[in-house]
Amino acid sequence: MSEELLTVPEVMAWLKVGRTTVYDLIRTRRLPSLTIGSSRRIPADGLRTFLASRLEEAA
Repeated sequence: MSEELLTVPEVMAWLKVGRTTVYDLIRTRRLPSLTIGSSRRIPADGLRTFLASRLEEAA
């Protein structure tokens, strides 16, 4: 499996938003995530899909 998993701080940096915004996106299921131990991880493909859908909405 070669799926890259991103941390919440990495997603924050990519989107240039705060921690609360990232967790809101996760909570509302707009951004997929999984929990490993006590850490939250976001699949890179999920982030790309989220960004693509936002770009389509904006067009």
